[in-house]
Amino acid sequence: MEDAATSTKHLDWQGQPPRGWNSYDAYGSSVTESQMLANSQALHDRLGPLGFDLITLDYCWSHPDPGPVANPDQGPDLSPPLAMDRHGRLLPAVERFPAAVGNRGLKPIGDALHARGQRFGLHMMRGIPRQAVMAKCPVLGGGGAVAEDIADASATCNWLDQMVGVKTDHPAGQAYYDSVIDLYASWGVDYIKADDLAATQAGYADREIEAIRRAIDRTGRPIVLSLSPGPAPVHQAEHLRQNANLWRMSPDFWDEWGKLRSMFALCARWASQVDRPDRGGWPDCDMIPIGPISQNGPHGEPRRSRFTPDETRTMLNLWGIFRSPLILGGDLTRLNEAEWSILADPMYLDAHRHGRRPTKVLLDEELEVWQSTDSDGKVAFVAIFNLTDADLEIDSNPGLRDHPGLAKVRPPVGTLPAHGSTLFRIT
Repeated sequence: MEDAATSTKHLDWQGQPPRGWNSYDAYGSSVTESQMLANSQALHDRLGPLGFDLITLDYCWSHPDPGPVANPDQGPDLSPPLAMDRHGRLLPAVERFPAAVGNRGLKPIGDALHARGQRFGLHMMRGIPRQAVMAKCPVLGGGGAVAEDIADASATCNWLDQMVGVKTDHPAGQAYYDSVIDLYASWGVDYIKADDLAATQAGYADREIEAIRRAIDRTGRPIVLSLSPGPAPVHQAEHLRQNANLWRMSPDFWDEWGKLRSMFALCARWASQVDRPDRGGWPDCDMIPIGPISQNGPHGEPRRSRFTPDETRTMLNLWGIFRSPLILGGDLTRLNEAEWSILADPMYLDAHRHGRRPTKVLLDEELEVWQSTDSDGKVAFVAIFNLTDADLEIDSNPGLRDHPGLAKVRPPVGTLPAHGSTLFRIT
């Protein structure tokens, strides 16, 4: 088996961070098969030619009916039971995913996405289900061990009570993760969003991250590994690059200017780790809340994104020049033409595809300026962000005028609106 540092080389999708859609922002824990496939079709039709090809089913897909709650705990009585096989591996709830009837799992959905030329992403929680431990499920390939033998009852998630950790120093602990990832590979999964790992109640879950990495490598399938939630610890950057392909820099990101404003500092902190595809790795700004979100939870009332059009462009320009994964989170079936137009803007997509080595080059009380280079190291893209609550004239800004690397830059606009931005290419 290849070691982690070399096995990630082929998992970065040709040096490009992924683009796609995730079900979480729009539907929380309650997404259904029909909603997922409808969003898949919308993404394919409107943004497929622009490289958006990943469809990810987020958490709690084994729960029969989570309802409009942020995190559907089972409680002490483990009610309602999650769909699960005899080896303690979670299965899709047929109440929400009827294609899974007849023990077909999520393979029919994977097949449908692949037929559209899309990639299939799937969420998993760290650990093993509590109900598998209670049922003493035999671990597949575990040499007679049962779930209770490998369960680490002290490793719990502080926001969802369905799982407990796995003892990775027990031989059957690795066997359990191998069996889970093997099942996902049989369904055609191309991307795994593994949760409660980068920032857990007990800290950074390095041993379980390594166990999942080994399990992926053993399938022989080039599955991309994304770690959540954030903030991932910067001092673990080397370990993250060796074991994951992308990792969250922040807690859950939502449609609030304060959260977007805070993302600039996180991007600056992680910028040196971008463009390391030789090791695999993309620091992740999180999903993009655009259009209808939180339709059945998980954060606030059902609404359209509260970001103004200028704030939305600023978000996309930052994600683009930083080269964060571009994962849309709203209900794509209800996006309006203005929202589709913003998402199809070629400038941030060009910076995302062709820019290299994103760097913050100016920060004063009013403006933040980022640049990225081309493959020859020449400055290719410049983004200017107005971080204030008022319109700004940028032509006469002393920071831009006096900065040795920016003195000759001619922004295409003279005035930036509050929370607005401009991104342009240097030719």
